[in-house]
Amino acid sequence: MKYAISFFGVLIASISVMLFFQYQVYSDKLESGDGNFSYTQEIDITYRSGNLDIRHQFHNLPSGTINIQWPNLAVSPDCFMDSANSCNRLSEDKTKFESGEGHSQALSYIIPLEGDLTSQQFLKDIFVNLSNGEATYSTVHISTDNDVKGSWVTGLPLIGEQSLSLVNYSMFSGAGGVHELYWQVGDLTVQQLSDHFSFYSSNPLSPDLTKQLKSSKLLSDEHIAIVQAKNVDGQGERILFLEDFSLESILENIPLFQVAKNYQLNENPRWLREVVTSFLTDSTIGGDKAKEMVNTLTTNMSDDQLSSWVEKLKSLKGEKISSEILDKELSSIFDLHTKYFTMNEKMDGVYPLLFLDSREIYLNSEKILDGDIVYKDSMLFYPADAVLKKLGFKTSVGKNGYYVENESNRYRFPQNYGFYVYNEQRYNTTSEPITIIAGTYYIEENWLKKLFNVEITKNDTTITINSYSN
Repeated sequence: MKYAISFFGVLIASISVMLFFQYQVYSDKLESGDGNFSYTQEIDITYRSGNLDIRHQFHNLPSGTINIQWPNLAVSPDCFMDSANSCNRLSEDKTKFESGEGHSQALSYIIPLEGDLTSQQFLKDIFVNLSNGEATYSTVHISTDNDVKGSWVTGLPLIGEQSLSLVNYSMFSGAGGVHELYWQVGDLTVQQLSDHFSFYSSNPLSPDLTKQLKSSKLLSDEHIAIVQAKNVDGQGERILFLEDFSLESILENIPLFQVAKNYQLNENPRWLREVVTSFLTDSTIGGDKAKEMVNTLTTNMSDDQLSSWVEKLKSLKGEKISSEILDKELSSIFDLHTKYFTMNEKMDGVYPLLFLDSREIYLNSEKILDGDIVYKDSMLFYPADAVLKKLGFKTSVGKNGYYVENESNRYRFPQNYGFYVYNEQRYNTTSEPITIIAGTYYIEENWLKKLFNVEITKNDTTITINSYSN
């Protein structure tokens, strides 16, 4: 018992020392401006004479140095003297908040608008950001002259609007940051169906649509605004523009929008985002290509593999995703190498799900660089052109099949006829020596050995084809 207590004491002491050093490292990072931190913010926007006058207040800031990222469009960046200490940490060159105990700081700046405020104006890069910082809660106030009639959208929940004798006023507030601003002439009907999304449209949503949307599955708790509009340039971080407000369109585009926000997928084709979204939402959405790929993968996975695949996709949240990365994860699920996503990115149609032998191929000690060995129906298929040309044959495709020739031997392999021709002699077969897989000609391993007089040896890293006189 005495030894157990002593061991426990040593363990507690070790953990305490480890936590202390971790805290010291974290504190040092914050002090140098390298550590991540969170804050809250309040933004006052006044539109006047073609400009947005912005007063931006930051709260709950850490005491370390914080670099300020001004918007590219900002002019007249300055301190906003909200209180005696609201600018005491602002550096002379206005590029950072220096170390200090003022946990609330305030800035002011102007965003000029070209050609005044126009309908369906979508403004990005108009707010100050703090390096390594994340806004956990934001409040936005917007004021315009009374004669400016329209609707504002920020992506945050709308708290209220008021039209007074001299000004129109809107207030938005909610968890997370704010990244853009949208303005449209005329009144938009606003329906906040849950804590997760609001709809801005010319007409109210139907009761049936409202009911189904309230029960829809979402991929993020952060509120977004869905605006019925067309011809808007781009999408926002928290504002989704849709021309079609049908149930099918909304239920498909909301999760696609959330996946695009939470996963770095914008450089990839749309079908890839649709495939990822389908698995994350346990549904099948998107175009024909995405639906076929989802069905193919689901059909070929066991329940445990499907569950593992979804968990792997969830673990990639926030990271940059590519076809190569998805192929790597998919290969680990099946414990077989595949280029399913990579090959599908190279073609308009749907490339089949093939499993490849990742070992390097050698022919008489010379490495074969072209093509992959494919597993299909429990058999191995070798890239016909790459292997047979290395064996000294010419290959070609004609109207009567696949031709393989050298000075003394001529083969013809028609497709799906149950025979092949060797030096003008026909030989019946029970299987196809040459098979077309995804538009490429392959030769089955046993037929390669039988017809072309080769021996094949394998180890964990290589497959070696040794040829003899043919």
